[in-house]
Amino acid sequence: MKSLLLIFTFALSSLCFSQESLTKENGKIIVDIFMDAYQVGDTVKMKSVMHPYMTMQTAYLNTEQQNILRNVRPSDLLKYAATTAKAQKWEERLKDYVVQSDGNIAHVWTPYEFYMEGKFSHCGANSITLVYTDDSWKIFNIIDSRRIGSCIKE
Repeated sequence: MKSLLLIFTFALSSLCFSQESLTKENGKIIVDIFMDAYQVGDTVKMKSVMHPYMTMQTAYLNTEQQNILRNVRPSDLLKYAATTAKAQKWEERLKDYVVQSDGNIAHVWTPYEFYMEGKFSHCGANSITLVYTDDSWKIFNIIDSRRIGSCIKE
């Protein structure tokens, strides 16, 4: 009887402290919610998948070919999306979704091409870290690379 109670307690506790791994399909859904909302300036929808302490960076070569890492405040991105999306048409085409997950952290890698007013602007990759909260998976960090002259076009 004691061993049965021990097995039941162990099974119940593992259910209470576990969450689903982030699947490729769910990672794609979360990233797409954020990106689609960004492109139309829907900051409410963007915030629905953002962790309250989310951070952002962008890495690129400047005109002097120096490596630059710039921190971006998520509030600035939200403001930019809300005020600019209706005046300009931009599109970030995600080329793939590579998802890795372990416990309550996950990573989504998405190469992209960026178009402004229908014209190719640059390419790169998004490296997106997600964390599992009490509610759901949330985007905790986004760092993207930006390349202008070294993009392989399909």
